[in-house]
Amino acid sequence: MTDVAIVGANGYSGEELCSLLARHGGVRIAGVTSRQHAGKPVGSILPRLKGHPAIRDLAFSNATADDVIKTGAKYAFLALPHGLAAEFALPLLNAGLKIVDLSADFRLREADVFQEFYGEAHAAPELLAHAAYGIPEIWREKIKAATLVASAGCYPTSILLPLVPLLRAGQIVTDSIAVSSASGVSGAGRKADVAYLYAECNESLRAYGLPKHRHLSEIEQELTFAAGEKVVITFVPHLAPMTRGIHTTTFAKPKEGVSLAAIKETLTQAYANEPFVRFGDTLPDTKNVVGTNYCDIAARLDERTGRLILLSAEDNLVKGAAGQAVQCFNLMAGFPETQGLL
Repeated sequence: MTDVAIVGANGYSGEELCSLLARHGGVRIAGVTSRQHAGKPVGSILPRLKGHPAIRDLAFSNATADDVIKTGAKYAFLALPHGLAAEFALPLLNAGLKIVDLSADFRLREADVFQEFYGEAHAAPELLAHAAYGIPEIWREKIKAATLVASAGCYPTSILLPLVPLLRAGQIVTDSIAVSSASGVSGAGRKADVAYLYAECNESLRAYGLPKHRHLSEIEQELTFAAGEKVVITFVPHLAPMTRGIHTTTFAKPKEGVSLAAIKETLTQAYANEPFVRFGDTLPDTKNVVGTNYCDIAARLDERTGRLILLSAEDNLVKGAAGQAVQCFNLMAGFPETQGLL
């Protein structure tokens, strides 16, 4: 059994991590931290996990790097707000732990881009070059060799999985991309905020964070890597009246002479052997992916406008967060990639 620690486990992503790792079969949860709930039994704060054999004897410890190191864990999952994860990373790495970070702290290659989009200086810029970007379907070999993995964001995952194979194949015009996404309210995190109260979100669909949502930074970074040239897109996220799930619609222009059949063939080949990406003709629906680590993708061509329409759906807390983090961990630790996720 491999010992792991979960730092910041009282949020939605942290709770999902606890659930996935509790039934993983190859790990022991050696420690779970929460500054807010230190000393309390995990099951008392996360009642859906109460009584689980892997959880019932665990209590939250204080969220410090020393506390995590004392657990004896070999791997640490950081489920913290951006800015905090970077404070943990260096001491944990120096102590020999490997890290899967669910925050945004290590997703960007450049500290000045982090400051531009997140409004603060990066706490550990020297580590940025050492972090692997955590989408296994795109960066599998880098993740396997990494000691620090930055698990990709929820919106970026739903956008990059359809687009990266097409950009690598040179099949779409790079300055033609526009994206509209809708996310469940859990994407905002577990916090008391008037904007996310039931009465505010129910029967309401609203855009937010435009024109420069924070996730735009990592989306454009990864699209640029895939295309081999600078890619700038329009991205409009929406808050949808549902608890979890993301549905993304991406618009792009195929290059001259590139048919829908060629687009579909590229995506089919890219994901034919991927256990968690399902490309097909059925239009993605969030109800078919919620609670799973799948991302469903489909493609259509508007013959009237010549515009390509890519559609994708995922669970923002699983493939968009905890599930993807476990998938990355499996690669790092030498487990089957699907362990604990099917």
